[in-house]
Amino acid sequence: MTANPPLLSVEGVSVAFRTRAGEVKALERVSFSVARGETIAIVGESGSGKSVTAQAIMGILDPAGRVAEGRIGFGGMDLLQATQRELADMRGRELAMIFQNPRGALNPIRTVGDQIADVLARHEHLKGPAARARAMEMLALVKITDPPRRLDAYPFELSGGMCQRVMIALALACRPALLIADEPTTGLDVTTQAAIMDLIDELGRSRGMATVLITHDLGLAAEHCRRIVVMHAGHVVEDAPAEALFAAPRHPYTARLLAATPRPGRHLADLASIPGGLPDLRRGDLGGCRFLDRCERAGEVCRAPTLVPVETMGASGHHRVLCAQPIGEELAA
Repeated sequence: MTANPPLLSVEGVSVAFRTRAGEVKALERVSFSVARGETIAIVGESGSGKSVTAQAIMGILDPAGRVAEGRIGFGGMDLLQATQRELADMRGRELAMIFQNPRGALNPIRTVGDQIADVLARHEHLKGPAARARAMEMLALVKITDPPRRLDAYPFELSGGMCQRVMIALALACRPALLIADEPTTGLDVTTQAAIMDLIDELGRSRGMATVLITHDLGLAAEHCRRIVVMHAGHVVEDAPAEALFAAPRHPYTARLLAATPRPGRHLADLASIPGGLPDLRRGDLGGCRFLDRCERAGEVCRAPTLVPVETMGASGHHRVLCAQPIGEELAA
């Protein structure tokens, strides 16, 4: 999938949740990889499984959820076989995550400085003045103005953009090898969005950190990511270099997503919504493809119990598509 050996390798991971209405098959045989220093995006509609994938990697699934099968390789070990203590030691030190809602993720009754110091005490055994100095250094790194004053502020005293920067400071305090950014710019104005993404890019380059950006914004993914993984209803339906995916999408769902995405020079009337909605993931008759009820190319072959990804190699790299009748004659052969 990538030129360098993968730092993170998600292999055939399936996740299910117990509910009163039945078992929800949230992920089914999800696979992708990320190399050291690489930035990839995971895109798709709300409910496609993006955040559940991140939670499975971090080992923070809801108690009602379970990983039914698969392997998550990271730095030579399978995270799914790690003990809770081993995962706790890795989270924050080697694996870090920026959550969608920074105000909800930050502790409202502890100062910003204390929260960063907690991470440093847990993973780097820094305390007192040394921890405070590093915390101030991290706030300066994420370009928060007047770090000494902000260090003693509570989250409710900060703007949304500042809270997001504090989340980044927390995530990067121990120099992790992998950062998962789950909708890191949600609810922020355009200027702040650009500043946050530029900051993540800059820190990724300077530290050689791998980054997984989870977003529904294809434009954001195109601008900041080398490769894009498209998810629909718990499946990875396409995985390709960003340039190739935008130039020639192979999965009908990806093509529909692109058609529904605003672009410079296009009118709102040119945008086409995706028909239908996500299937009920409690159904026992989902078949091989979970997009077939919304797809104009669907046929009987799409109902096969198992679909195998089709993979080709182009000038820009590997391109995988989970489709029995992909767009492009060279793939259908």
